[in-house]
Amino acid sequence: MQLKPGFILREVCGQKVIVAEGLGAVDFGKLLSLNDTAAFLWQKAQEGDFTAEGLAEAMCQQFDIDQATAFADVKEIIDKWQQLGLIQ
Repeated sequence: MQLKPGFILREVCGQKVIVAEGLGAVDFGKLLSLNDTAAFLWQKAQEGDFTAEGLAEAMCQQFDIDQATAFADVKEIIDKWQQLGLIQ
């Protein structure tokens, strides 16, 4: 999987949000607020092709969390990103 181009992570008023740039902003029309974990995963996903397993592993290395919990959390976030059209 890859993140669609045109969406960037910004900090706005102390909140981490994903915003659309350019013409994508017309269709997206809103901010997507992320907690620290989701922002960490977004940054990892920006590195290129990613999988749920790879993001879960990165999450385990960064946070004190077991693999099953990390994978479930990553899957939930990826599903949300897919629903919002942020992944191709």
